[in-house]
Amino acid sequence: MPIWRRTPRSEEPPLTRPDGSWNGAPRGHDTQTGAPLLALEDVSAGYRGVPVVHGVSLAVNAGEISLVVGPNGAGKSTLVKSVIGELPLLAGTITFDGDDVSRWGEERRSVGGLGYVPQVRDVFPTLTVVENLEVGAYRLPSRKAKLAIREMLERFPQLERLKHRKGRQLSGGERKLLAIARGLIANPKLLILDEPTANLAPKIARMVLDDVVVGLAETGHGILLIEQRVALASRVAARVTVLVDGKVRYAGSGEEFRALPDVGALFFGSEP
Repeated sequence: MPIWRRTPRSEEPPLTRPDGSWNGAPRGHDTQTGAPLLALEDVSAGYRGVPVVHGVSLAVNAGEISLVVGPNGAGKSTLVKSVIGELPLLAGTITFDGDDVSRWGEERRSVGGLGYVPQVRDVFPTLTVVENLEVGAYRLPSRKAKLAIREMLERFPQLERLKHRKGRQLSGGERKLLAIARGLIANPKLLILDEPTANLAPKIARMVLDDVVVGLAETGHGILLIEQRVALASRVAARVTVLVDGKVRYAGSGEEFRALPDVGALFFGSEP
C-alpha cells in the first residue's frame, strides 16, 4: 500500500471547486515576480539577547525543497523557531509570500500559510487519527474541515485504514505520516518539516522523503526541510544550507552539494 497518493500538478483540481469548497491545493503564490516564497536575510536569533544563529540567509521557492543540515548544536532548532515566530529576531528580516513577517507572531504566520511539523510531540497520543486531524482543522469552517480531513485520508491511504486508532497505538512511521497530514490540513503555502525521518527505519525514512516530501513539492508546496540524514535528504533537495556553530558554512544547489568531494569536512572542518 502506498504511503502517499500524489496528484501531478497538471492534474490538480482548480483552487476552488464549483461549489466554493476547499480543494486541497496550496493557497496561491505569485511565481511571476520571481521572488522566493520564503526568504531569510541576515537573520540572527537566540535567547535573552544572546545570538545562537548569526547572519543566516536562505530561500525557499514554491514547489521546491530547501534543505538545512548541520551537526548537533549548529542552531537548526533555533533557526526553525525564528522562522515560525516562536523566537523573536535579534537582527535581519524574514519575508513570506511577499510580506515582511519579521515582527509577526507565531499564530499570524500560521494563519498566513506557514505550516510546521515538529520533530517531537507531533501527535496527540490519546486522540484517534481522525481526532488529531480535527485538531489541525480547528480554524476551518465545519464543512471545509470535513472536506480537508477526507482529502488527507485519501492522500494517506495508511491513515484511512488506521483512522480510529489512537496516536499512541501507531508506529513511528505512522505517527509521522499523521503529523504531516495534520500539518497539511490548514492548506499551508509552505511546510517546515523538522527532521521527519528521525527514529525511523531506513526503508521508511526513504519512503517518507521520496514519496511524501517530494510529492508535496510536486503539488506546489514550498518545503523547508531540516534533516540529519544528509545523504538521503540531499538527493531530493533543490537547495542545501549547512549550518555550523550558528553560521552558514555552505549554501548551494542540491546538485552542487552532492558533487562535493568531502561533505564531512563542512561539518567538522572548513568551508569548501
